[in-house]
Order: sequence, then structure tokens, then C-alpha cells
Amino acid sequence: MMNHLFPDVDWQLIGTATQETLYMTVISLVLVFIIGIILGLLLFLTANEDSIWKKIIHWITAVIVNIFRSIPFIILIILLIPETKLLVGTIIGPKAALPALIIGAAPFYGRLVEIAFREVDKGVIEAARAMGGNIFTIIWKVLLPEAMPAIISGITVTAISLVSYTAMAGAVGAGGLGNAAYIDGYQQANFQITIVATVIILIIVFIFQIIGDLLTKSFDKR
Repeated sequence: MMNHLFPDVDWQLIGTATQETLYMTVISLVLVFIIGIILGLLLFLTANEDSIWKKIIHWITAVIVNIFRSIPFIILIILLIPETKLLVGTIIGPKAALPALIIGAAPFYGRLVEIAFREVDKGVIEAARAMGGNIFTIIWKVLLPEAMPAIISGITVTAISLVSYTAMAGAVGAGGLGNAAYIDGYQQANFQITIVATVIILIIVFIFQIIGDLLTKSFDKR
């Protein structure tokens, strides 16, 4: 049926492109989640502290986050070409897009994590401290559980942004549905491929949003 609706679409190409998009999104999302949690913790735990070392750590972390969060993704890909070549051995293909995807999204997610931690009731944190809880206990038993709905909501937003980033990365040779829409669709004047690639990207986005909403509700204690 799909062949009748879209006779000019190479479905094997679309299948490969979909796999490449999912590969780039899922791999980068896992690393962004880990790095973002670390960045968010550093920003939160070192804010409003009297210690000079904590102030320095906060300042350095904030500068790094603000710089990489502000660089347009397509420019970031170009800036990271030498580092990408060094890390993965190539500047073409899905693997080559991973450094830029991670570096571009992790600072954004780190800020969302910091905001999630700031929304945790300070009374709960103080109560944990009063009961003798150390910093690691407070992080694992208080901060992360209390902030988890907002953390999951943030990673959902980030996942959707990553799907968009993979489409932009595809325009410069990273593969995926963005590459199919631009190279095989737009440049070859095959509008059907562009339409199909766009629809599949939308489906992926909807799936991430649904999963994120379900997880957020399951962790929300209110």
C-alpha cells in the first residue's frame, strides 16, 4: 500500500536512515542524561557557597554550560570537526555526529537538571542534614527522588531536541532521516522522500513524548 502511495520512495533507504537516527538519538541521549545530571549537581551544589573553591567550580561549570548551550548546533558540528576526527576516526556518518550531539545537548539538559533541583523543598534537604545525612546520602535519598519527575520531563524535552539535532547533522553528512530528506529528497527533487522522512521524525518525537509523560507521572508522588 505504501508503495502505491509513495512510488518514488526507496524504503530500504528510509529504513536505514531511521535506524541511523535512532542510533544517534539513543546513544547520545544516554550520555547526555549522565553528563547533564553531573553538570546540574555541580551547578546546584556549588551555588551560593562561601567556599572559594566551590565558587570557582560553579563559575567554571556555568561558563562551560553557557558557552556550549549558546552555540548554534550546525556551527558546533563544524567547530568540532578536528575533535570528532580524533575521537571517532571519521567526520562522516552517524558515529561522527555523536560528539556534537552530546556536547550540544548536555549543557542544555544540565540547566534543566539544576532547575529541577532548585524546585526541591529546602525543608526536606535541611531535615536530611539534621538527621546526619552526608552529601551523597542527600543526593541519592533526597535530591534525585524528589526532583525525578522534573528530571524526566527535562530529558524528554532534550530527547526531542536531539531528534531535531540529528536532522541538522544529517544535512552535513551524518546520515539519518535528515540526510535522506535533504540529499535524497530536496536535492534530488523527490518530495515524497522528504515527506516520508518528516512523518517518521514526527512519529519518533511523539513516541519520546508519550514515554516521557508516562514516566513523569509514574515518578510524581503528588
